[in-house]
Amino acid sequence: MKKDNDKVLKRILKYTKPYGHLLLFALLFTIASVSMTLYAPVLVGKGVDLIVSEGNVDFEGLYPLLIRLGIVIALASLSRWLAERCTNKVSHNTARDIRIQAFKRLHILPLKYIDSGRHGDFLSRVITDVNQVSDGLLMGFSQLFNGIITIIGTIVFMLSMDFRITVIVVLVTPLSLFVANFVAKNTYHMFKLRSETMGELTSLVEEMTGNLKTVKAFGYEKEAQKRFEEINSRLRKHGLRAVFFSSITNPCTRFVNGVVYTSVGIAGALLAIKGAISVGQLSAFLNYANQYTKPFNEISGVIAELQSAFASAKRVFDIIDEEPQTPDPEDAVCLDRPDGSVVIKDVSFSYRPDIKLIENLNLTVKPGQRIAIVGPTGSGKTTVINLLMRFYDVDKGEIIVSGYPVKKIKRDSLRSAYGMVLQDTWLKTGTVRENIAYGKPDATDEEIENAAKAARADSFIRRLPKGYDTLVSDNDKISEGEKQLLSIARVMLTSPPMLILDEATSSVDTRTEINIQKAFDKMMEGRTSFVVAHRLSTIREADCILVMNKGKIVEQGTHEELLKKEGFYANLYYSQFDI
Repeated sequence: MKKDNDKVLKRILKYTKPYGHLLLFALLFTIASVSMTLYAPVLVGKGVDLIVSEGNVDFEGLYPLLIRLGIVIALASLSRWLAERCTNKVSHNTARDIRIQAFKRLHILPLKYIDSGRHGDFLSRVITDVNQVSDGLLMGFSQLFNGIITIIGTIVFMLSMDFRITVIVVLVTPLSLFVANFVAKNTYHMFKLRSETMGELTSLVEEMTGNLKTVKAFGYEKEAQKRFEEINSRLRKHGLRAVFFSSITNPCTRFVNGVVYTSVGIAGALLAIKGAISVGQLSAFLNYANQYTKPFNEISGVIAELQSAFASAKRVFDIIDEEPQTPDPEDAVCLDRPDGSVVIKDVSFSYRPDIKLIENLNLTVKPGQRIAIVGPTGSGKTTVINLLMRFYDVDKGEIIVSGYPVKKIKRDSLRSAYGMVLQDTWLKTGTVRENIAYGKPDATDEEIENAAKAARADSFIRRLPKGYDTLVSDNDKISEGEKQLLSIARVMLTSPPMLILDEATSSVDTRTEINIQKAFDKMMEGRTSFVVAHRLSTIREADCILVMNKGKIVEQGTHEELLKKEGFYANLYYSQFDI
């Protein structure tokens, strides 16, 4: 555990390097604040010595001391505020940088990694866990700096007054270090379990709220509640254990404080009786006893908080350390003017090594051809699309686009060559205009409106409260069919050289589908197009229909040719009209 913590701490500190000047200022301001704070008991002690007895007070000497004391307290407060400003900036800037890097890494991780994880857990790591790191850094820098300097400064001030009492204080203090070490050993694992369970709970809540209609439609509320309560119960268990061990530091260190304070009081009183020290010096020593032991309380609390921060940082660094997708080679080309030709040669692919999916797939697509891909569920239709877009890399064989193997083409260039409309619509939180212009942010209003008209979306957009400036989100009253129209308009605006339509009209009514199909027909003129469809009536005009089953192309030809064969395609086609 210690080695892991050391590695995590070193990595966190690397993120603070750009803000080293702020840490230096924080250290200087902390030294100033602590110095002023420790000087105050000296002034108080001198003031006590000026109050000899009732009616015998040296007011002439007391007033200047009170003025100096006021100035010292003001300077201590100002220095403390400036130190906290610096540590706040360091901790929040460091957390921001870690979060940015984690978010950037999510963009370049293979889809296989994202698909195999819980999306809510990624959300928890990037937001909740990074916040925990920020809190740990803030407490660490502010209280650790202040605590260490206070301990050193207090010893120096006490030594300057009396060596014997100082030795008593220093000898009793190691009890606090023992408590802190015990806590550190027992809390890391518990905070790690708490963070993991928190991610699991976030994932469940995200899953339930994002699909609440389905949950209600299938009456899954009770089962969802059971799952929630089970995870929540584990979170309570891990949280209580972590908090218990971290919270015992305070009473234990307070006990040590009491022992130190009592020891100083007894020893100081005996020395004062003998005349070795004055009453004012005794009051200063008692003040220093509190000052000296207080940092040990804070440092113990910091150690407990840092265990939680280390556990959270480890989860975030796991994302950052995850192997990214294979980077584009240095000699990768950009498809400036792709001709639309696609060749699939002896391609094999599977999501899991033990479950074969696509084997020895071969296909040659000429520029401008319309290729329809049909087949039963699980036959590999969408997988072919994933391979064409290079969301996944093939296990064997190669895919060639416009004469270049896709692994020799920059990913951004390859994907920008395709316009893709999926069955599952997605809109970002923003205006209708911003959603249509998602792939072309610099598009003019006229271009956006023309794309909406081509997608048959203009009429319903204008009926919205603010037209194209209406804010849309997942909670809006825009139907799935209307969202799909906006997705289609988004592609029509970019006017890509190649198209991928994966059940692109699955959520619209028949009349709208006919109109959209006409728009698609116009857009597909001269463009290579891949159309995945379950409703076979929508792909009759395709230049070539690929019939897939169990990851292989079992038939290939035009609609008429395949019907004449009276094979697999014919059975699929006529089954749609069976009553």
